[in-house]
Amino acid sequence: MTTVSDLIRSRVGDNRIALYNDEQTWTHQDMVQKYAQRAGYILSNRQKGPFHVGVLLENVPEYPMWLGGCAAAGAGLVALNPTRQGADLERDIRHTNCQFIITEEKFRDQITALNLGIDADRIHIIESERYRQAIEVYSEAILPEVAVKSSDIFCMMFTSGTTGAPKACICSQGRYAAAAVRVTNSNGLDEEDISYVAMPMYHGNSVIIGFLPTLVTGGAIVLRRKFSASGFLPDIRRYGATFFNYVGKPLAYILATPEQEDDAENTLTNVAGNEAAESDIQDFSKRFNCVINDNYGSSEGCVAVMRTADMPAGSLGRGVTESIKVLDSESGAEKIRALFDGQGRLLNSDEAIGELVNTEGGKIFEGYWNNNDANAARIKNGVYWSGDLAYRDTEGFLYFAGRSDEWMRIDGENIAAAQVEVVLYRHPDVVLAAVYAVPDPMVGDQVMAALQLKPGLEFEPEKFIDFIGTQKDFGSKWLPKFIRVSEILPVTHTVKVLKRPLRRERWQCQDVVWQSVDKGSIYRVMESSDKIKLDREFTQRNRADVLEFF
Repeated sequence: MTTVSDLIRSRVGDNRIALYNDEQTWTHQDMVQKYAQRAGYILSNRQKGPFHVGVLLENVPEYPMWLGGCAAAGAGLVALNPTRQGADLERDIRHTNCQFIITEEKFRDQITALNLGIDADRIHIIESERYRQAIEVYSEAILPEVAVKSSDIFCMMFTSGTTGAPKACICSQGRYAAAAVRVTNSNGLDEEDISYVAMPMYHGNSVIIGFLPTLVTGGAIVLRRKFSASGFLPDIRRYGATFFNYVGKPLAYILATPEQEDDAENTLTNVAGNEAAESDIQDFSKRFNCVINDNYGSSEGCVAVMRTADMPAGSLGRGVTESIKVLDSESGAEKIRALFDGQGRLLNSDEAIGELVNTEGGKIFEGYWNNNDANAARIKNGVYWSGDLAYRDTEGFLYFAGRSDEWMRIDGENIAAAQVEVVLYRHPDVVLAAVYAVPDPMVGDQVMAALQLKPGLEFEPEKFIDFIGTQKDFGSKWLPKFIRVSEILPVTHTVKVLKRPLRRERWQCQDVVWQSVDKGSIYRVMESSDKIKLDREFTQRNRADVLEFF
């Protein structure tokens, strides 16, 4: 089985450009030398125990250089998340048994303040003279003769778990190399393609879809330190980029920039990623004249759903194997197929929505580092449980229904947050939408939505109600009781909305919150007195505890 190390070795002697960064360029052969140099350093200085290298960098050239160096040396790169700080970051580094830390000046103070149990001379700031001297010794190194197996750890990516500390997902050399080949083939990439990589490289999306396919084809990447919606099209044109990878909502942010008559005049041909809204996929494809390949895949590599030409609107597509199913998380039984009315509304959500699984996933799952409890929760009787909700229609097409903690119980009916979000994203003024449960003072939940609108626009409740009325697949109990309008919603580096802080704040926030006082009534702004009155109602009904722990 091909490894990432094999892909690296296939680029020896290749003098085509591999990496663009600002005004600098490196050929594949240049990069091979950089890989060998870093591999030489860590092999010469490794200690007993897990051979792991912690990398805390933004998207700078050193990141792919260290990905390649670790792969060539047979070391596992630990992709540290810059949004984790203090005790959380210290925990991640200690948990994954890092022997080295590679970071940059902007994180120096943060790293040096931690008790990592790592000698200072093994913690490197890439801008420093000490770092330059440490690796300069290996400037003439060649790729090491190290026996690398497909099962060896290539990297560990931290999952953004809904509870507790994030899990370090093990990603093997063989799995990531095979994924890179699939991405290459499914998007028709070749040596002429230039991939624009603006999503963070500590996320698997940029590694699998952005960086590694260029090792397969001999193409190049353009590496941008951070994603910028306004900088996107100028960068595409500047470098002649033909391919772009994304995760989360970057398409929505780019679409929110002022439209120009010549937007379609660019070199972009293909875009690949996941979690974009269906309306954004269509609008982006039309505006920028490109093909978008949006597929579902778990970080653990156990569940993949591919789009097909005949898939219904709103569907993810079909599972790549028959072992991908929707099961009841309690009984383990398969959920019945989804039924829809003539307007496309799901009629049997309670019976149809369950957890997306791979019944053969136990043979594929590579596990989480040093986390037996999490491994046991993922694999039960050989079945991989993704933690994502889904339903499947009579033709076998799958539909995403949110995360397993995104059920809302409204008037005795289970509603999945993702079903409501799909409709809200169709609203022409909406850039980002997040739907989540907040407690009802009597029983169960209420629907709350947080919206980020296009710049300069204001929320217009009458028009919002009119819009909802035109959406024939909008369920009768889906209308948000509360609508929070934020100038900027909290997001991860991959532009996924962070719902936990939104749920925690509920209506007690600095943003304007609109409330529907009676079912179906027009919205009005909540005043401080309204919020006090609502909180008091929970106390009067002996439900104040749900405000603490919801």
